[in-house]
Amino acid sequence: MDFVVVVLVLGVVVAVIAGPLRPGRAREEDLALEAERAELEAAKEAKYREIRDADLDHRTGKLSDEDYRAIDKELRGQAIEILKEIDRLGGDKPAVGR
Repeated sequence: MDFVVVVLVLGVVVAVIAGPLRPGRAREEDLALEAERAELEAAKEAKYREIRDADLDHRTGKLSDEDYRAIDKELRGQAIEILKEIDRLGGDKPAVGR
């Protein structure tokens, strides 16, 4: 009986230690990273579009100079945070399937 318990414990230990070494796990992590990167890239493009829209609204007179400066500062700050997150993930690498 003791032998069976030792073999089971050793089996569990080997499985836990070898878990991160399995190729499927690395692929899943890569896919999760790529999905996060793709989401951030989409957020970046959306933020750039908001900045362009605010600029157009300012040029057409829909926004005063003061309002435009406040909105532009906020939007650019948000864009910088998105860019920092993209850099944290490793830059502008293409998303899976591109």
